[in-house]
Amino acid sequence: MRLTALSHGAGCACKLPAAELHPLLAELPTVDDDAVLVGADTADDAAVYRVSDDLALVSSVDFFTPIVDDPFDFGRIAAANALSDLYAMGATPVTALNLVAWSLDELGGEALREVLRGGAEVAAAAGAAVVGGHSIDDPEPKYGMAVTGTVHPERLVRNSTARAGDALFLTKPLGGGVASTAAKREVAAASLIGAAVEVMTTLNRDASEAAVAAGASAMTDVTGFGLLGHLHELTLASGVTAEVEAAAVPAIDGVLDLLLSDEPPIAGGTRRNRDWVEPSVEFADSVPEELRWLVCDAMTSGGLLVAAPADSGAPGIRIGRLTDGEAGRIRVA
Repeated sequence: MRLTALSHGAGCACKLPAAELHPLLAELPTVDDDAVLVGADTADDAAVYRVSDDLALVSSVDFFTPIVDDPFDFGRIAAANALSDLYAMGATPVTALNLVAWSLDELGGEALREVLRGGAEVAAAAGAAVVGGHSIDDPEPKYGMAVTGTVHPERLVRNSTARAGDALFLTKPLGGGVASTAAKREVAAASLIGAAVEVMTTLNRDASEAAVAAGASAMTDVTGFGLLGHLHELTLASGVTAEVEAAAVPAIDGVLDLLLSDEPPIAGGTRRNRDWVEPSVEFADSVPEELRWLVCDAMTSGGLLVAAPADSGAPGIRIGRLTDGEAGRIRVA
């Protein structure tokens, strides 16, 4: 059984297009509650609710269609991806709830057992207790988690507080969308799939702790809207402009070769990302097409994008900087 053959999209590439989602969310009523430290208005990674002067709850939810064929790896990737939203806020995971859409008649219980086992293993590594969940019958399988964490309100890291002058750091290579699309088309080498799974199952815990210790001014994780999409949200919310060095952006081994092929495996979500973000992006003529696709790649369980002083010891590879200028604008050179 190939799980990826059962879904119309793979991983976070199946997200609703940002260009259509943001206008819908803008029509929702705003929350009038002083205890809500982070809501939906800045497109941040998780919601934050202050319980007391020294404790805030951080909540998020994430689920998607299969991104790999192995059920155990699917569970591990989905769990790591959901927990990443908490790490992007500087929070510590506490609990998780399973979200399952599955057809027992068509797919059986053994594969689902492996999905849940994979999710439980990653949650345990993060120190989060899986305390329940919800399931529905669905011919297109989906899995993810609703996660809750804690953070001291003064140690909370938002995506809306980036400072002009800070450098930008990326803690994982890009290309998960390319790898998963290649796997779905059965043109991915086993080594590429293995490398992508390793990236996507790595928790962002250590990177988050290092970023907070380095005094990060802002942080977000790179997932379905791609590096430029999430950077656009960060710069728009923070009122700054970004400059990205395309050649400095890391890629999973083998991804750039695929992007240089005659028929590059570009996910539909990646194409939607590029269409959405390009009006806010200025690409230098020297930036090749494969790197333009890479920075729009619909990543799943990607790394953290950290804004911090250049000499702060922030984790990851330095890929650019933030400057004063029109909010949300990005230059890629």
